[in-house]
Order: sequence, then structure tokens, then C-alpha cells
Amino acid sequence: MEYPGAWHHVMNRGRRRETIFSDGRDYENFLAILQESSEMYGLRIAAYCLMPNHYHILAQTPFANLSRAMRHVNGVYTQRYNRRRNIDGQLFRGRYKSVLVEENSHLLELLRYIHRNPVRARMCTSLEEYPWSSHSGYASRGKKWDWLSRKDLLTMFADQPARARQKYLEFVLQEDSAEISDFFSRKNLASIFGSPDFIDWVKSTFQQLRNHAEIPQSKLLAPTIPAIQKAVARSYRVGKDVWTSSQRGKVNEPRNVAVYLARKHSGLRLQEIGSEFGLEKYSTVSSIVARTEKMLAEDKNLRKRVERIRLALEKGQAKT
Repeated sequence: MEYPGAWHHVMNRGRRRETIFSDGRDYENFLAILQESSEMYGLRIAAYCLMPNHYHILAQTPFANLSRAMRHVNGVYTQRYNRRRNIDGQLFRGRYKSVLVEENSHLLELLRYIHRNPVRARMCTSLEEYPWSSHSGYASRGKKWDWLSRKDLLTMFADQPARARQKYLEFVLQEDSAEISDFFSRKNLASIFGSPDFIDWVKSTFQQLRNHAEIPQSKLLAPTIPAIQKAVARSYRVGKDVWTSSQRGKVNEPRNVAVYLARKHSGLRLQEIGSEFGLEKYSTVSSIVARTEKMLAEDKNLRKRVERIRLALEKGQAKT
């Protein structure tokens, strides 16, 4: 269940509850990827806690793209974790678990629940002792925490920053509420955390979407090739001739990015995409996508550009 501006509590564990963070470098790698994903996907990370065999993240999604962002986080972290150890295979038990959270005091309850994880697990006696959570970001004015979207939650405590931090520190010293303790004690974790009115609103809203005749037809909601080409051309400041031009030994980056985005988001087959770009063989489209994925993994600036184009496409789709 995703919609613009939604708040999510995201969790995942190691396969068979195995360790996913073995040393400080693993924790640092994950946090670097999380920050990178925050920039790429416009994800607002409000809180996190990394435990040896699982993680908790509280995030807001202005562009309703949680699944895309978390696919990047889990996928890239798994690659780096395996590369360090020269191993292969799955690291996490599955995709991830997400709980939709109401934007009120339930967010604060969840903030405290996330930050108190190490204390509940008896890994430390105070929150300050644990280095792999965002607790210090709420207690500190340090600029290194500026990437953390903490302002909205702190403002719920008080308007003045110093007063808000003090109220936060008093709040997290208290035990978790009975409501949130009961919520997380259930064997089958619910997918919504909020008031009865919020739960009814979510169920009603998404039931209407499920019943809408056009919703299952993803191609109707996907960006068209011309829309993708227009967004890419605007980003690179190029003309229409770029889509079919090709010079031996020279990379046509705008075209390759457009082909990559078309493959990922248009819902069209390789042959259909190829015909739009003057590419006769579907294998050529596949090769362009593979090369572009490799470039995205290596080039941070390219990743940022492509994500800006994605966001522009999403905004365009939202208007239609």
C-alpha cells in the first residue's frame, strides 16, 4: 500500500535469522546505501536502528516509491556484503515487511520503539551506548545528521528545537506504550498502525483501487516511450535525432538511458522498445539495458540524473 506522503515502518531480517551486520564496516556500508537511496528516490528517512540480524527504518515516501527504493537498498547491500566475503546467494529472508503508519502520535510511538530496540534486546543499558541507530540524530544538533528527516517528528514534541530535543529525550526514557507492545507481539503483524479511523480509511481507499477495472492493466498507467524520451531529452538538452544516432566507439548515453527507463517502466517488450529507437535486434536492447545498469552501479552522478528523470516521469503520471 503506497501513496504520496505515506509513512512506513520497514523491517527485514537475515535469512534463517542469520547475521546481516558482522562488523562496523557492514553497518557503515548499509547506512551509506540508505543515504544514497534517500537522495536517489526522494525517500525521507526519519529513523533507523540496525541490529545484528535485522533492521528497522521509519520513512516517508513523497513519491510513493518505497518498493523501488527498498529494492535498491536490499539489493546493493547484499551485493556488497557478498563481495566482501567472496560468497554468493540470498542475504535477507525475503523482500521486506512494511507497516503503514498514521501521521500523528503513532509516529512518535514508533520512533521510540525503533530507538529502544537495543535496550529491549539487552545489547546496551542506554540508548546513547548504541552507535547504529538514529537516536543521536535526535539528541544532537550535529550537521552530520542533516540527511535525516527528523524535523517533522521533533516538531511534534515542541516548536523550539532545544525544547523538542529535551522532550524527545524524556519520551524515549519511558517504556513503550501498551498499544505498540501489543501490536508487535502479534504472531501475524498487521500492515497498518494507527487509529480505527485511519485503518478504515486505508482499507476503503485501497479496496476502491483494487476494484477499479483499469488498475490491473499496468501498461495503461506506465509512462509511454514518447514521455520517457521527452524527459530524457530535457535532462540532457538534446534533440530527437539522438534516439536513432549511433557512432562506433562512442556511447550514446541519452539514448541508452531512455532505453533503460523504457525497459524498466513502460511495460513493453524488447522488440517494441527496439522499434521505437531504430534498433532491429531485441538483443541490442537487452545489451543496452545491461550496460546502463553497470554504469549506474559505478557512476553516482548518473544515478542521480536517472532518478531525477524518474521523478519527473512520476510527477507527469500523477497529473494524468
